[in-house]
Amino acid sequence: MEKLISCCGLECATCNAKIATDTNDNDLRRKTAEEWSAMNKAIITAEMINCNGCRTTGVHFGYCDICEIRNCVKEKAFETCGDCTEMSSCKKVEAVHQYAPETIANLQSLKN
Repeated sequence: MEKLISCCGLECATCNAKIATDTNDNDLRRKTAEEWSAMNKAIITAEMINCNGCRTTGVHFGYCDICEIRNCVKEKAFETCGDCTEMSSCKKVEAVHQYAPETIANLQSLKN
């Protein structure tokens, strides 16, 4: 099975928003909304937990439309941050890569 990698390198198959969308699991939506609200100090509702992956057409988690990483990738007409020569020094994606270092390997795997 091919991995579905987001613009920043997160693996969508392991994301609770994608899993809840694929399985129509409202309990997982509620749990994820609670966790993400606490983690991000924001109000995230279960209704917001729907996503097919930020690089796909269709449903995206509400934040995706304003995500500066996704918007940057789209503006530069790249598939992901991995296509950008400035990725290693990019302040936009730095926090994601520090929080989830496997994202760098995910982006590199798309080039193989």
